[in-house]
Amino acid sequence: MRILVTTALPYANGDIHLGHLAGCYLPADIYCRYQRSKGRDVIHIGGTDEHGVPITLLAEREKKSPQEIVDFYHKRIKDSFEKFGILFDNFSRTSLPLHHKTSQDFFLKIYEKGYIYPKKVRQFFCPNCQFFLADRYLEGTCPHCQNPKARGDQCEECGRWLEPFMLLEPKCKTCGGLPEERETEHYFFALSRFQKQLADWIKEKRHWKENVKRFCEGWFRQGLEDRAITRDLPWGVKVPLPEAKGKVLYVWFDAPIGYISSTMEWAEKMGKKDLWKEYWLSSETRLIHFIGKDNIVFHAIVWPAMLMAYGDFILPAEIPANEFLNLEGRKISTSENWAIWLPDYLKEFPPDPLRYALANNLPENRDIDFTYKEFQAKNNNELADIYGNFVNRVLLFIKKNLGEIKEGKVEDEVRAKIEEVKKEAEDLIERFRIRDGLKVLMALPSFGNRYFDYQEPWRTVKSDRKRCEKTIFNCLKLIEACEVLLRPYLPFTSEKMRRMLSLKERNWDELEDNSFFTTSPQLGEIEILFNKIPDEKIEIELKKLKGETMEITIEDFKKIDLRVGRIINAERVPGSDKLLKLEVNLGSELRQIVAGIGSVYEPEELIGKNVCVVANLKKAKLRGVESYGMILAAEDGAVISLLVTDKEIRPGSPVL
Repeated sequence: MRILVTTALPYANGDIHLGHLAGCYLPADIYCRYQRSKGRDVIHIGGTDEHGVPITLLAEREKKSPQEIVDFYHKRIKDSFEKFGILFDNFSRTSLPLHHKTSQDFFLKIYEKGYIYPKKVRQFFCPNCQFFLADRYLEGTCPHCQNPKARGDQCEECGRWLEPFMLLEPKCKTCGGLPEERETEHYFFALSRFQKQLADWIKEKRHWKENVKRFCEGWFRQGLEDRAITRDLPWGVKVPLPEAKGKVLYVWFDAPIGYISSTMEWAEKMGKKDLWKEYWLSSETRLIHFIGKDNIVFHAIVWPAMLMAYGDFILPAEIPANEFLNLEGRKISTSENWAIWLPDYLKEFPPDPLRYALANNLPENRDIDFTYKEFQAKNNNELADIYGNFVNRVLLFIKKNLGEIKEGKVEDEVRAKIEEVKKEAEDLIERFRIRDGLKVLMALPSFGNRYFDYQEPWRTVKSDRKRCEKTIFNCLKLIEACEVLLRPYLPFTSEKMRRMLSLKERNWDELEDNSFFTTSPQLGEIEILFNKIPDEKIEIELKKLKGETMEITIEDFKKIDLRVGRIINAERVPGSDKLLKLEVNLGSELRQIVAGIGSVYEPEELIGKNVCVVANLKKAKLRGVESYGMILAAEDGAVISLLVTDKEIRPGSPVL
């Protein structure tokens, strides 16, 4: 049995936020890490969705090409996922030639089988902008929930899929003007012809989540309609027909094909070009799509119908869609900047506390609210006070009182607890109850704390050393079990624990081997697993979220030594696309400063610029290169601009 896991392709027009993580990326990562730890053949396929109107709208606003936008955000999204521990076997892009060819071949085969046809339609045209308005170039009032900012393809408020003419009081999103109706031709996918086949197929999925089945049944009751799958846009996968000049595939037609092209790219990287076929063309594969509920219609209805029309590929076996994550009592809104962005979070906190807090509160069956206070409580009261406390108190006891632990024997009670927790968590994770799986696993460190207290090793170390050593050996076995079983949820913590105990990476089922229960680890350097988050830190983050300025006194500001510096030399830091090593003249001295601006500035264009420098910043090393100071720059999405003087001024002059 092979397992092919995909996660919805995020648009390459902005950063990842907590709603994205809770919706599909974190549960998919936990599930895949668990399956790998079970020794199963599983691959996690993903990438960025780099076509469609959101990309072109942002490019127009920032006066950049769509390619510049997607290049910037693909790298930023990929880097954020890696730092947060979201592992992909392949993380691709829909702007790659391989994807364009795959999508065009897919279109042609369905077209040749008669499931795609041209049709004259009325479409909105903006007389001011002089082009036909694709769905997201339109904004208006949703006919279902009266949201005044619904898009021409979907309402973010109620999640309904819309068509442009369904909008009330539509207007052009570019100029704000009133559009007019004109005739044009588009290509339609015959979705209606697959209603019975889809309904019968979904009826068999008795184990699917109820929210997915209910959503699909609602669409079937209304009756499926054929859908336009082309748009009049210059950016996207070109329709591979000579008579369709100037038209591209609708992003929601080509995006799921990205799962196939990304798997093809993975196979090529593995040196086995046809390996992808063993996953997409074999009945031995379980295809699992992790998505948020706003993507159910595309993954449970439109995409399966496309696969049925094509005829060779397997159909999804599971679609574990999550509901929405709200934030501090409000719906996440990217337009209003009501979101916690992953790059911003990672500047302030380590990954695992957020992985834990989100996994503990995944919106698996209903919308869930995330709050900073609850995040703090999960970290302080559970990770630090339960899990971290158990590990650190045992290891510090060994270091202080015993030095080392020899091989021993695990008590029946301890072995039974490990096996019980393991079995119950397996059952839950296999059924995509990721949140409940974590709650079961956290019973293990809780049990360890109770066991430690009951056995009183601080007393028996003086009165009965053998009993004390036996107690600590059993505690170590519980710690090792925690490292393995909680690794899918807390990979960075488990890595730290393996260092502390000089452990190799065991898989899930090795916990059933007798050798696990008889060998003793070697104690290394002890680290604190989880630092508590103080109230002041949470207050700062809440103020940032609400857009409130943190006030400082003039005395605080005077502590910052801002000076004008002239860049006299610049070069790239080897092995980094982003870091530049700058030689800066501060008047009385030359400083070496490393700045993360290499993605938007070439080294040679910086030479001679007068910039603002934080001159009293503590020395640091970035990629092994010493940096003494900080160059000030402004950032707005893909735009990064250095703060430079508008007049010639002597290097070293204070910035007042």
